[in-house]
Amino acid sequence: MITTTRFGGSGADLLVLGPSLGTSVEALWGRAAALLAADVEVIGWDLPGHGRSPAAGTPFTVADLADAITGLARGWAGAGRRIWYAGVSLGGSVGFQLATRPTPFAGVAAIASAPRIGTSDAWHERAALVRRAGTAALVAGAAERWFAPGFTGREPGVATALLRALTDTDPESYALACEALAAFDLRGREPAVPLAVLPGELDVVVPPSAVADLHPTVLAGCGHLPPAERPAATTDALRRAMHLPRRLGNEGGTR
Repeated sequence: MITTTRFGGSGADLLVLGPSLGTSVEALWGRAAALLAADVEVIGWDLPGHGRSPAAGTPFTVADLADAITGLARGWAGAGRRIWYAGVSLGGSVGFQLATRPTPFAGVAAIASAPRIGTSDAWHERAALVRRAGTAALVAGAAERWFAPGFTGREPGVATALLRALTDTDPESYALACEALAAFDLRGREPAVPLAVLPGELDVVVPPSAVADLHPTVLAGCGHLPPAERPAATTDALRRAMHLPRRLGNEGGTR
């Protein structure tokens, strides 16, 4: 169902990174992962039909994705090894799912995500659009929703890579992911493991107000894709919120 990418790092501890709908984990997390790999081993995964993962052959749920990640994490676990998870948007939905059950994870971070994102009708409408017109039909809207104001002008290469990942996504897999989000609702569920919620200050998809009751750490200056928009600030916030290990002499930035 999913394919993983090892970003690097070494040591006893592991951080697993999850992507947003319509992105690849490399395009979204690449710069942030390089910073995190100074302290822990970092492995990312791609959604079905996104990035390096094969297209989905059948419908799937957010719980199915969480099951797949849990199975991989159990294989990566070792004596004394701590494993954390951080995901963005749909990857964050997987994080919420992981946090509601006993898992191998020492802690979970949900970035630009919520226990419920959008409405069922909106997700079904988007699935129908993609089946009819392909993911290219989403690019203009994504460019407006994904990034904080001015980001595409400051970082055109990063924005272009993310939008290219959207056009490269398998349309049916994208539509099935929309349907998974349409059915996803964990409001009112208590986490079984430590859960950090990190919304983007300027996110119009999942604004901070959507998770105000979850004691969020707001990522200043970020839209819907904080690891790509402000990688250093996002990694610093992750380290603090999740109490990630830090090697002596490794000091993060704030950009």
